[in-house]
Amino acid sequence: MIGTPRVHHRLTDSTNERAKQLAAKGAVHGTLVTADEQSAGHGRQGRVWTAPPGSAVLMSLVLRELDERLPLTAAVAICDALPVEAAIKWPNDVWIEGRKLAGILVEGRPQEGWAVLGMGLNVSTEEFPGELAESATSLHLAGVGATPAQVLDDLVASLSRWLGAPPASVLEAWRSRDALKDERVRWAEGEGIADGIDDSGALRVETPAGPVTLDAGEVHLLR
Repeated sequence: MIGTPRVHHRLTDSTNERAKQLAAKGAVHGTLVTADEQSAGHGRQGRVWTAPPGSAVLMSLVLRELDERLPLTAAVAICDALPVEAAIKWPNDVWIEGRKLAGILVEGRPQEGWAVLGMGLNVSTEEFPGELAESATSLHLAGVGATPAQVLDDLVASLSRWLGAPPASVLEAWRSRDALKDERVRWAEGEGIADGIDDSGALRVETPAGPVTLDAGEVHLLR
């Protein structure tokens, strides 16, 4: 059962780190780790994830039913749990009106039969520091008056519905929320027009030199 048992911290370094420790010790599928505040939260490529205490959903799930499309499924589950329209920016961000609301980080040891699904979602944050002021948002700023506890309950319920869903259903739901489709994007090696994802979750891009498929990495929307 997703979300049971649950370990909650008022302050921890990272829910993903705590969940990985529990997984290595045999924690069951669905074990949930949450926190009010993180001192060393991080996302992809080592980026720091910061949130004022008690303002965000900070959670990690221990999973023993592994699926290579897990990041796609998690993004769909987040969107499906929200009372406002959201889009997915490949590979693993959830946006509202072009600003980042939530991020996803999957870590694990498939050879040992487990993965950790980490998610951070801004709920009641009223303002963001520095450059985040132009790129991040929260449910509060989108006009939603929910608390982190309410959003967590909705998100766990949505994950319970989507984890294990048929791949075709996940792909269809993801593609219907694709924030980059038909938009010009740039990555380290070039730029082009995003053309959705293939069935493995890789991003397709049309370039002057021909189609390119990106399995991983960072892409930027050219506005």
